[in-house]
Order: sequence, then structure tokens, then C-alpha cells
Amino acid sequence: QLETLEQEEQEHLELRPHPTEKTTHIVSHEQGMTVTKTLQEGEAEPQCLSFSYSRAKLQGVLLEGASLLLLRVLARRQTMPPDLVFPAINIEGDLCTSSY
Repeated sequence: QLETLEQEEQEHLELRPHPTEKTTHIVSHEQGMTVTKTLQEGEAEPQCLSFSYSRAKLQGVLLEGASLLLLRVLARRQTMPPDLVFPAINIEGDLCTSSY
């Protein structure tokens, strides 16, 4: 059983004249999970977006960090169950599915 307790993602694009920095912080808590996204473009004020999901909606969700770990375990075992599908959160923060 894999459960993500906290995950931090950071992207930095050096686009002249406005470098862009994107961060995503995901934290699990008693009620579910909160996702906070921050976008900083050049010297502009950072834009922040935060949203939460209940535990019921996240049953079996597989985030990027856990997905990479799972893929390593499957590669090590040299096996891939057929039709392996997990709930996931896409780049916009919407619930979707991830299949392997």
C-alpha cells in the first residue's frame, strides 16, 4: 500500500526576459489532501492556487512520486499486471486516471 504524505515539485524555466518558477506542494492530512500551486513569472506578484480533496475521492490515488516508486518495483520484479489503472491528479489539479 502506497500513500503519499507530502510531495514537493519545482520547475524553473529561464525564459528571457521573464524567468518562470512553478511549485506544487501536496500534503496529506486527516480530512484528505491539499494541493497548493504557485506561479512566479519574472518580477510579477506570485499567483497562488490551493484546493483540497476528501479522503473518499482520493481512495487509491497515485501521485507522481509514488508512481515512480511503483514503476521501479515493477521493473525490479520484471512483471506488469494487465490493465493497471490508478486514480491520479493531472497538471490542472483535476482527478483523472493513470494507466500503465
